[in-house]
Parts: sequence; C-alpha cells; structure tokens
Amino acid sequence: MCNSVRPAPDAIDQAVVAPQATLVVCTRNRPALLRNCLEGVRSLLQQPQEIIVVDNSIGDKDIQALAEEFGARYLLEPVPGLSRARNRGLQAAQAEVVAFLDDDAVPAPDWLGMVASAFSDKHLGAVSGRIVTPDSERENTPSITPRCLDRQNPKWLEISSFGGMGLGSNMAFRRSACLDRVVFDERLGRGAPFQIAEEHFAFAQLISIGYAVRYIPEAIVYHPPLRSDSIENEARNSMAYFLLLLAEFPSQRLNLLRFLLGRLFGKPLEWAREDQQPGVLVTSSFSTKLHAALGGLRLFMKTPRIAGR
Repeated sequence: MCNSVRPAPDAIDQAVVAPQATLVVCTRNRPALLRNCLEGVRSLLQQPQEIIVVDNSIGDKDIQALAEEFGARYLLEPVPGLSRARNRGLQAAQAEVVAFLDDDAVPAPDWLGMVASAFSDKHLGAVSGRIVTPDSERENTPSITPRCLDRQNPKWLEISSFGGMGLGSNMAFRRSACLDRVVFDERLGRGAPFQIAEEHFAFAQLISIGYAVRYIPEAIVYHPPLRSDSIENEARNSMAYFLLLLAEFPSQRLNLLRFLLGRLFGKPLEWAREDQQPGVLVTSSFSTKLHAALGGLRLFMKTPRIAGR
C-alpha cells in the first residue's frame, strides 16, 4: 500500500492539484499566540477552504474576536482537553482534508499545499510533517526521512504510537476515515488525564483499520520548544499511556511488551523520530520507574473509557 504513495508535488503545482482543506486551530486563553498563528495561516500559498478556531475554555471574547477578524469559524468546547477540542473541530469540518495547527505554531507558506496534496492517494488516512524550532538548524537536518507506514510493517504500532510519525503540531487527517469513531482518545493530550500522545494514538488507530500514514519532512511548521513536565508526572503518564495501548490493541500486546522491556533495558530505537530524547521512563532510576508503574496503573484504572470508543 505505501509503495503507491507518490512524492508531494512542488509548491508551484500544489494550489492546482491539492484538495481543499479545513484548518483547525485549538486554543485556550492565548490570544497573542493565536494571532501570530493566524497571521502565518494568512500567508499560506494554498489557503484553506475554512478555518475553525476551537476555544477549549468556558469562552473568551478576545479569542472569538480574533477568529472573526481572520474569517474563522469560532467553536466553543468548554470541557478541558486537547483531544476533545480536536474532535470538536474534526466533527465540524466540511472539507475532506482536515489539518491541525497548535495555536503557538506558524506554518511555512507551502505547508498546507504539501500535506493536502498527499491525500490524492486514497489509502492515506493521515499525514504529518516536520516541526522546526525557530533559530535552530534542524530545518536543514531532518531527523526522519520521508516515511509511509501501514500494517505491512511489523513494527507499525510502536513506530506510530511512540513518535515515529511526527507530532500533533503538524498533521492532517482524511475526514471520511474518521467518521463514526472517536479519533482522538479523550483520555489523552493536554488537559486530559494522561496529558500526552493523543496524536500518536490517532495515527495508530487509523493504521489498525487499514489506512496508511505518511510523514513528509518538507512540510514544515515552526513551533517553540515543548515545555517539560516533572519527571514523575511524565513517567506516570507514559506508563498510563502504555496500559491504554495494551487495552486498545489486544492483538499487539506481545509486541508492545517486548518493545517496553527492550527500552527499559536500554535497547536503542530501530527507527528515527523527531524527538531524539529517549524519554523519562527509559532514563529514570529504578525507583522512579517503580513509582511510574504504580502511579500509571492507578491513573489508568480510575480513568473511565471514553464513550463511543
């Protein structure tokens, strides 16, 4: 399946061949950052069919005014959680391609044309691109080469679930592939109980039902460095996420356990990812790992499975 995916056309041809796209920006109480993001969107070579701003708060007049200023549709999702906000935008989108940006991200001018044009391959369920930290040299030295992932790869779950297909600040989905299912598990992501990995789980879910996911390093979004949580919280959330994967992908449990044990005993990754850090669960002391296991288990057990999954 992935062998059929063609390279993205160059920027000159994208506006002609790329399908129309809805652009969703999820935000919460950050109007200055949102303005910077929307100004970057205004400079895109291919403009989205529509822009949706999902306000993940009880309501913010400044955010609503910004959405109106930039011609965006304003949607309110008052229940906290990035996955809830992403699902709200995905459900409201009108175009077949639904692209996502964080409110503190700025896309390169040719970004939307590149990700949208990839969906000319009917097997693709999602596309992601490269995150570049401003003033860094990573723009010229991508960590991941172009990659297409489907179930033909025996390591598809570990690659998609642990960062091998990019990050949520730069991704797009085929809307028809996401109908009748909760794509972003609402236990995951900022503001949710597990606080991490909602985009990785979404990629894995689409691959599990037969779609492919493609990573395009030329499709660039600029984003500030990610903020780190405490080691204890990161390790606990990582363990809860791992337990969620075991529960949601029962046919892959043996592969997941092999992967976890290998990482805990220092086995290097066999595939590249954008974030080259091994992760706190891998590098922490035995005591931290033990507390993470217990804390992650408690967190997983007390967090109900989302209705509709």
